[in-house]
Amino acid sequence: MDGVHTLQSTAGFGELLRIRRERIGLTQQVLADHATLSVRAIRDMESGRVQRPRQETVRLLADALRLEGRSRTVFEAAARRQALAEEPRDEPAAPPVARAAIVGREPEVDVLTEALAVHGDRLVTVTGLGGVGKTRLVLEAARRLHLTARWSVRWTDWARQPGMGPERRAELVRAIGSRPTLLVLDGADSGVEPALLDELFQRCPGLRVLITARVAQPLPGGQVIPLAPLPTPGPELDHDPVALAEVGAVRLLLSHLRRLRPGYRLEPEEAPAVAALCRLLDGLPGALELAAGWSTVLSPRQLVARLAEGPFQLAPPPAGFGGRGGVGEALDAALDRLTLGQRDLLARLAAEPGDWSGEDAVELSGRPPQESLAAVHELLASGLIRSIPARDGVRFTVLNLCRRLFGAAGVYPVLATAS
Repeated sequence: MDGVHTLQSTAGFGELLRIRRERIGLTQQVLADHATLSVRAIRDMESGRVQRPRQETVRLLADALRLEGRSRTVFEAAARRQALAEEPRDEPAAPPVARAAIVGREPEVDVLTEALAVHGDRLVTVTGLGGVGKTRLVLEAARRLHLTARWSVRWTDWARQPGMGPERRAELVRAIGSRPTLLVLDGADSGVEPALLDELFQRCPGLRVLITARVAQPLPGGQVIPLAPLPTPGPELDHDPVALAEVGAVRLLLSHLRRLRPGYRLEPEEAPAVAALCRLLDGLPGALELAAGWSTVLSPRQLVARLAEGPFQLAPPPAGFGGRGGVGEALDAALDRLTLGQRDLLARLAAEPGDWSGEDAVELSGRPPQESLAAVHELLASGLIRSIPARDGVRFTVLNLCRRLFGAAGVYPVLATAS
């Protein structure tokens, strides 16, 4: 047997290339001429500086060395082994582990993962009111992309560590490389520098960036997905526990109630109170969780009675909520970000019963159509209004919590949140 064959398990590609070249008496220059390659390329491969030789290069070298049969097979296998040996063997980085199940967000998870993995969007921002569940939604999308597409996930709490200096940026680029990676900037209410994103996208071809923020920042090439509260039940379902339990907001509330009150069942006599609770809190996940936290001492009926007196007086339970703010704080922050014109329009819309269209908003505001529709767009992105199913086009409604704030007079109040 050819002694070179014994090198299959011991020699690297560069060493095998040198041995084969010298066995037939070729210099690096002559081999380069025969293979139509540069002398430098031959030198770099033999010294090991070229870690992953291209398949076409290996073919040209095998032809120039006149390798056939088993000799050629050994030569090509050595090149493949070297390429595989240099590929990263570490598992793709996983996202943080969610601390609770996600409920009622199946369509939104599908939309978000398809935007990134199917449509190829490289920059997506999920916006919405505080407490609407942006972080939880992004966690689920990141988990799915990690498990099914084998993407690495790099998670940054942007609210705690805004910005990214040169050293941190360089470290991130080295960690990502060319691997398919999802970079999450969670809580980027202070904004993200476009220059930073441009650099990351240029240096990391497999990178996708997913941002969560209460208000979208205009970013070149970015897509914005506004996240609305969960669907709430209509009054017609109040006495149908089976149908009621299929509505998103009710599903989430029941999941919280069952964790705090094991064995809890939605009985017909309590169903109207559960439905009313979801409507009073607009299906806002954070508010539903907060209200459910009091279920160990208050029944759904008692909670509805207390919320009817003023939803912003319901403080977080003393245990298990880590100093989280009351129901009104997210609305307070959202309202503070509005312009006077946007506040005025929201107050007028809150005083109107039922739902309305964009044309209705233009007529009610008395302002130019483009200005009024732009204000409606901002109110929707901020989560203070929500779109509702309609046969005659897009229609909207103001959150019940906002209606309670403004009242029929349309006066902008100062929110009082319980401490």
